[in-house]
Amino acid sequence: MEFHGTMRINERGHLEIGGCDTVELARVFGTPLYVLDEELFRENCRAYQRAFAKENGRVLYAGKAALNLAICRLLDEEGLGLDVVSGGELYTALQARFPASRIYFHGNNKSPAEIRMGLEAGVARFVVDNLDELEVLSSLATELGREAEILLRLTPGIEAHTHEYIRTGQIDSKFGLVVPNGQAMEGVRRSLALPGIILRGLHCHIGSQIFELEPYAEATRVLLGFAREARDATGWTIEELDLGGGLGIYYHEGDDPPTVDSLAETIFGAVREAAETYGLPVPLVTVEPGRSIAGPAGTTLYTVGTIKEIPGVRTYVAVDGGMGDNPRPALYGAVYEACVANRPLGEGETTVSLAGRCCESGDMLIWNVVLPAVKRGDIVAVSCTGAYTYSMASNYNRFPRPAMVLVREGQAELIVRRESYADLIRHDLVPARLRETTL
Repeated sequence: MEFHGTMRINERGHLEIGGCDTVELARVFGTPLYVLDEELFRENCRAYQRAFAKENGRVLYAGKAALNLAICRLLDEEGLGLDVVSGGELYTALQARFPASRIYFHGNNKSPAEIRMGLEAGVARFVVDNLDELEVLSSLATELGREAEILLRLTPGIEAHTHEYIRTGQIDSKFGLVVPNGQAMEGVRRSLALPGIILRGLHCHIGSQIFELEPYAEATRVLLGFAREARDATGWTIEELDLGGGLGIYYHEGDDPPTVDSLAETIFGAVREAAETYGLPVPLVTVEPGRSIAGPAGTTLYTVGTIKEIPGVRTYVAVDGGMGDNPRPALYGAVYEACVANRPLGEGETTVSLAGRCCESGDMLIWNVVLPAVKRGDIVAVSCTGAYTYSMASNYNRFPRPAMVLVREGQAELIVRRESYADLIRHDLVPARLRETTL
């Protein structure tokens, strides 16, 4: 397993993160356990800030990757903005005292209640996904006596080379207004005509876990080319260009993601060139990283239970988590690396497959991983699980969701409590007619 951030092997021969022995973390907080390396999380934020502050850039963290009160406070301290996609994410940010003036509100089907919540909070931008939303937003803004500053989300017709479930820039997508068929231009016209709406710029997001930078440059050219057409047709001039997130990270051997600096250089170069080509002012450039900030900073700890050997076929090593705390392998075949945290340098290497405990054949965390000879009670660490694990976790099979700890300089602080069995039934109700016979 490749080490990231503050990971190291300590004097006891255990995996250590943030100065904390992971075996001790498992003993104190239980498993499965999400471990967030604060130093690495902050450094990833700072890498984006440094790269995009060199020119006219703005960095928003994509809350869907992983969001809770403590993460909001880290982001605020690092000076990032925040991209939210739901009332729940917005509520979390506001409860953490994250400034609404640095929040962009996304989503392809925002409810009227969510839009009202954003207007009343005073979010910086609504990223408008469709023409229907424009009408609702205008109506509610007018009713509240507010003005909504917006970006229009466009689908530029660019297919980034990534899994189809996380590819979003192609024309056949549930997201955004299509450029070639005239929807996008209609969005500009309506935005300029509707009361309570101020059109600031254009947005696109071409996908996630992207290793090639050229699609970002191509998206830039498409959107600024459209901005020129919109100016010619309506007189509106673009002020902001938001290219979304999607930069890939290292998950397993063979992954070679671009650096944040190279992403910034590609985007700014393409923006300057396209702005000059189309006779436009250079807009403010916004990016929305999530995975590339949170992903490498997260590790999940599990305890080994059943070991099942099928001679000549495979050895299954079952752990006390799985698709309930990390659905990505089951959802779209995501691949991870792992080590035995209590003896990462142990001998007797063998190839095993890490299985989850959900009642699904597809609940496999890692197929064919090489580990020291594993035994019941070992602690297994799966790396780069900071993004789209906690945020996508479920109670399938009525398993409680894990706890999360923030580690730094030898201190471990609980930032998400482990769910209990009582939490699982907290919102359950039994009709009166069934109470006498069942309770």
